[in-house]
Amino acid sequence: MVRHVTITLESRGVACRARLLDDDAPATCAAVWDALPLSGDAFHAKFARNEVYALLPRIAAAPRRENPTVTPIPGDVCLFDFEPWEIGNPAYGYEPGSAAHAELGATDLALFYDRNNLLLNGDVGWVPGNVFATVVEGLAEMAAACNDLWRHGFAGERLSFARA
Repeated sequence: MVRHVTITLESRGVACRARLLDDDAPATCAAVWDALPLSGDAFHAKFARNEVYALLPRIAAAPRRENPTVTPIPGDVCLFDFEPWEIGNPAYGYEPGSAAHAELGATDLALFYDRNNLLLNGDVGWVPGNVFATVVEGLAEMAAACNDLWRHGFAGERLSFARA
């Protein structure tokens, strides 16, 4: 059975629909599906390029590596699993008390909306993400909203993931 999630930039009122890649990333899909709905402050990537993401409390059931990539393409939806020490660096700019500083670590759910992405962080090196879904509807509208997020700021914006 094909499953979908809706990814929404709440303040901008823009959403897209993504198909879960159950055959390629079954454990990641199951972990995310079981955790839905999820919502968090939206961030635009600093290193990866064309990525919008939410940092959330760690999804404990998420696997470490499954269908990984360091070169996501437009429409890829990825899960990143972080230990507490990996993203707590003050240079990253996450507020004290946020998911980035959680004792158990954090989960990053990310949408890549355009090309030429490279998951390389100068502090830690390669940062592979588990590709668990692909956008099948609304990518152009979401990409325009993500570009607006980049150009005009993400303060106050929330990114949500829900079963479709």
